[in-house]
Amino acid sequence: MNKILLFNPRSANNKYRIPNSILNIAASVDGKYDWVIVDGNCEHDPMVKIDSYLSTGEFKYFGFTVMPGPQLKQAIAAAKTIKQRYPNTKMIWGGYFPSNQPNAVLYSGYVDFIINGPGDLAFPALIDALEKNEPYEFIRNLIYKTTDGKIIKTAKEDLLDQDSLPALPYDKLNTFYPITKFLGKTYLGEKTMAYHSSIGCPFTCSFCAVVPIYEARWKAKSAQNVYKDVKYIKDKWGADAIEFHDNNFFVSEKRAVEFARLIKPENMTWWGMARIDTMSKFKDSSLAAIRESGCKIIFFGAESGNNTILEQMDKGGTQTGDQIIEFAERLKKFDIIPEYSFVLGTPAPTQEQVQSQIDFEIDFIKKVKAVNPKTEIVIYTYSPVPTEGSELFKQVMKSGFRFPETLEDWISPAWEAFDLRKNPLTPWLTPEMIDKIRNFETVLNGVYPTVTDIRLNMIKRMAIKLVATMRYKASMYHYPYEIKLLQKVWRYRQPEIQGF
Repeated sequence: MNKILLFNPRSANNKYRIPNSILNIAASVDGKYDWVIVDGNCEHDPMVKIDSYLSTGEFKYFGFTVMPGPQLKQAIAAAKTIKQRYPNTKMIWGGYFPSNQPNAVLYSGYVDFIINGPGDLAFPALIDALEKNEPYEFIRNLIYKTTDGKIIKTAKEDLLDQDSLPALPYDKLNTFYPITKFLGKTYLGEKTMAYHSSIGCPFTCSFCAVVPIYEARWKAKSAQNVYKDVKYIKDKWGADAIEFHDNNFFVSEKRAVEFARLIKPENMTWWGMARIDTMSKFKDSSLAAIRESGCKIIFFGAESGNNTILEQMDKGGTQTGDQIIEFAERLKKFDIIPEYSFVLGTPAPTQEQVQSQIDFEIDFIKKVKAVNPKTEIVIYTYSPVPTEGSELFKQVMKSGFRFPETLEDWISPAWEAFDLRKNPLTPWLTPEMIDKIRNFETVLNGVYPTVTDIRLNMIKRMAIKLVATMRYKASMYHYPYEIKLLQKVWRYRQPEIQGF
């Protein structure tokens, strides 16, 4: 029986996290097929280890998880090299990037299959079919290219009961890489673990890469099972903090409060992602319980203070600019830090309107800071995702914007920046507009350095703040070189790119 090599390409420098997505795939075949994991974040040159496995001739299947950005670059380089050296290897990609850009991936000539969404059933079913030389066109959640060049997308699988899935094989992962290596020092704690407690999201935001894959579907593990997993890692390897990397951890108030009740005696600190319009409906008692259980900071996609843009983005039809400000103020009494992300540079009929929208968002962000200075602000420049049918995406395509057609184009320097939502390459944004967004971000981060940068001491914070405050008050954002210099010298951390 052929073996499986699972690869987690490097996603960020010096950032070690439990590779949950690829570990889920490992769990789906554990006990039936032999498998190994190579984590690009833990290897100086992952190709050396990959080569050592493939050269044995025992491994026929090579599974990748691929996100846009830095991970894509290493994934493409590895896939090309492997297909050249080991042409009989079956290359299987999963993750947001291949699911949203299947043509570029499959026409590359070195990727054979895409798992389109969860692979808990699709991946083992595909391996079974290939091992037995049986048809695979009826396997759900699969994208592949026929011999005549046609791209086939099979039907979507219903989301599975997450409590019914096999436990993640942490102990076997520990034989490849010590689990303690993945428990890094962050703002949250000395040994912070990454964890996924749910998949998907029940909303259809028109700028979100999750939407085409999950189509407003969401399934979560029970609070009891989440607690059980977390406690296992705490007791066995000493984890003291948790980053929940769910797309939306706080969909259910009941589940969130139950988890808070369970985790409170463990004295752990934690973080998760939420929607403002969902969580603003939580009772005060629920918010208090969540904070008392160790939740210090929550990430919210605020996106815009402009109600018209929020409607374009399809934020569920219930989020408003006033609500964003009111909720930031409300969280003060619970001592929960709101981490708000904003997306600037959305399309408009004229450049004057685009500029006006940017100016509005800058003023709005300052209003948020005025009511709750502890609010963390993450600024992205709008980068289109293929949410076909949405009004926002129609505007994007009407403007002349096009995605790259080949994988090689996707890893050009300009498109790498696009994936990080820093340089969007959109025709309605001028270089001057992009500069204004970036310069405002620099000044804002000078006045309010992120609390998540644990290396920036109080003296450095005060020095940057002193330099930046005058610019902030006078709305002078041009050429903030003095702030950039201090941030570069002191290696200021940007959480939107580097995490905590």
